[in-house]
Amino acid sequence: MTISNEQLGCHKSSPFSMRRVRALDLLAAYRNGDRHFRDINLSESNLFAADLRDIDLTASDLTSAYLPYANLSKACLYRVCLFQVELGDATLYQTNLTAADLRGVNLTRANLRGANLRGANLRGANLQGADLFNADLTESDLRDADFSRTNLELARFVGADVRGSNFFRSRDLDLTGARGDSTTVQPDGYRSNFP
Repeated sequence: MTISNEQLGCHKSSPFSMRRVRALDLLAAYRNGDRHFRDINLSESNLFAADLRDIDLTASDLTSAYLPYANLSKACLYRVCLFQVELGDATLYQTNLTAADLRGVNLTRANLRGANLRGANLRGANLQGADLFNADLTESDLRDADFSRTNLELARFVGADVRGSNFFRSRDLDLTGARGDSTTVQPDGYRSNFP
């Protein structure tokens, strides 16, 4: 039986072909000054409250990893698989999440101020109470994502797909240029058609 990349969680190479790195080894190398960990497998790792500022995890697999309260400020998470990752209360200030797979991720109350989420897949993500001030969500897949009670001041949604997204009680929402429909819940709780 063949397992597809979709079933594995990511649309890139199989995590089985990546070099597996234990969380303890990563943290030790990071403490010794190493910041470059590209194309590694950290799936299901426990990195609770880890301080990983400025880390480069480009094209790595973190499927189902546990990272609540982690600090990933200014990290490079370009094309990283964060499928169903726990990132509640994490700090991702000015983090590069371009083209990242964030389907089903938990980002409740996360700090995503200034984060680059261009082309990211956040389908079904939970961002309740998150801070997305000045975040770039251009061309992102945000279908069925929960943005209730989020700060969206200066956040950009041009070309983003927001069908089925919930923006109930979010602040400063501007969906100019976004693609939505009658399933998109507005900040006032009403659903409205896009032009």
